[in-house]
Amino acid sequence: MERSLADQLPPPLPEEQILAVNPPRNDLHTSRSYTWNGWDFHVPPGVFMPGGTSRMIHQRLMDDDIDVRGKRYAAMGVGLGVEAVAAGARGAAEVYAIDVHAPSVEATARNFALLLEGRTPTRIVPVVSDMFTDLPDGTRFDTVTFNPPAVSHPTSTDPDVVRNVCVGAPIAAVFFAQLRDRALLAPGADVYLIASNTADLRAIVTHAEKSGFLGEVHYRHDWGDGVLTYLFRFREDTRR
Repeated sequence: MERSLADQLPPPLPEEQILAVNPPRNDLHTSRSYTWNGWDFHVPPGVFMPGGTSRMIHQRLMDDDIDVRGKRYAAMGVGLGVEAVAAGARGAAEVYAIDVHAPSVEATARNFALLLEGRTPTRIVPVVSDMFTDLPDGTRFDTVTFNPPAVSHPTSTDPDVVRNVCVGAPIAAVFFAQLRDRALLAPGADVYLIASNTADLRAIVTHAEKSGFLGEVHYRHDWGDGVLTYLFRFREDTRR
């Protein structure tokens, strides 16, 4: 019998190792700047700056490995908005910039306008929402990306850190259930989720499978310190 994808994945790292690779940031509640791909982004207080895992998503958007050209794209947990700008630069038809954190959505809209105004036909749709809850009925996506805050152990008591880092694997259950229950995906849509073994990868994939999604490892990166990052691609299981 073929092993399930979940069974092929490593367990979470020990708590002490997870905490060691997720040190608390002291500048989260200050105004900062961030530069990537020649773009300069303003980072307001409380908005997280992307790390290496996020940059894997951003680069794959720019390289068309995650192809959004002419498509309706949802950036879940958009944060600062780098993926929204990348998708606009690559010619997405629409970019839904979704985050539960209103200042992050505002920062995304502002950065998108400053960096791409007059340079792309892409329509950006800023949405403050707890996951997909506040999207209008009938919304459909061709591509979705999500870098969930799925770290297995609390790394801070700061609610902004928890929101961005360590909610845990159950957030994936909500994510996939809402995609399914609200029929948010167009036929053949791709859902990309990225997570490392600082999270419970097996639980994340199991949540996806229970919601009717088939997954594969699209890319795997070994950071050389025990952390393994997986970019998964999921599609709805049309055999059901």
